[in-house]
Amino acid sequence: MALHVALQMDPIEHIDIEGDSTFALGLEAQVRGHDLVYYEPRHLSMRRTKDKVAITAKAQAIELRREKGNHVTVGASETIDLAASDVVLMRQDPPFDMSYITATHILEHVHPKTLVVNDPAQVRNAPEKLFVTHFDDLLPPTLITSDQDEIKAFRAEYKDIILKPLYGNGGAGVFRLQPEDENLNSLIELFSSLYREPLIVQQYLPAVRGGDKRIILVDGVAAGAINRVPAKGETRSNMHVGGRPEAAKLTPREQDICAQIGPALKERGLIFVGIDVIGDYLTEINVTSPTGIQEIERFDGTNIASLIWDAIEARAD
Repeated sequence: MALHVALQMDPIEHIDIEGDSTFALGLEAQVRGHDLVYYEPRHLSMRRTKDKVAITAKAQAIELRREKGNHVTVGASETIDLAASDVVLMRQDPPFDMSYITATHILEHVHPKTLVVNDPAQVRNAPEKLFVTHFDDLLPPTLITSDQDEIKAFRAEYKDIILKPLYGNGGAGVFRLQPEDENLNSLIELFSSLYREPLIVQQYLPAVRGGDKRIILVDGVAAGAINRVPAKGETRSNMHVGGRPEAAKLTPREQDICAQIGPALKERGLIFVGIDVIGDYLTEINVTSPTGIQEIERFDGTNIASLIWDAIEARAD
């Protein structure tokens, strides 16, 4: 059965078609005969009248193709009622700020009659660096605080640390502070001037030199993985800052991690999730706009977009 699918995402003309997971999901939807429209979060609206709530978006029909420089044909803009759509893919990139949170509140009004992927309430309740703290024995030593004394005490205990914004993304603002580094106070001052939220501080994991593994889970089940190796002289392994993707298989420890968190993801309606593992530790559970499925398919042939649509269609049926 053909579904009407709305993609809520960043400007489609600017995406990297070789790496963008939303593009892969859109192509797979087309193969299955689903109708696609696209809109940016700024074109999402909620209108409340006496007896009902209407959730609308200024959307455009799209046709995708894997052709650089000509990857999308966009139709005329029209206002659509999202309650009349079958599926909304909430795929705009973080930061996970109040704009993002507001979008989850708005989309709650149509979910689950219109299936929103991932479940907007659960996206709101599962920030990447906080959700992981609910699982035992998975996280490296971690501190979340705005208290400068607590940060200094944590550093005194663990010596070599990572300091980063709690709601950052893509490796932005991630700093490694080795014991001799004298920039801690300046960094705390800088972060305090930029963010009202606490910081997250973690013990540095030397295993990151061998890679930061991205594992994709579909409806709570591990579907594939890539290893992202930091560039020389770089702490961050994110691919858009120079991390090198490599083929990867799951270790027994990583299989245990997926088995521990998988049921909670499925129960919460978190169909498409990417987790980050360094050595024996889970560092993040990405539920907002996970990436990596095209890289995985290039390495081992696994069509994760197809697995995601299998899960969506089973729930939308």
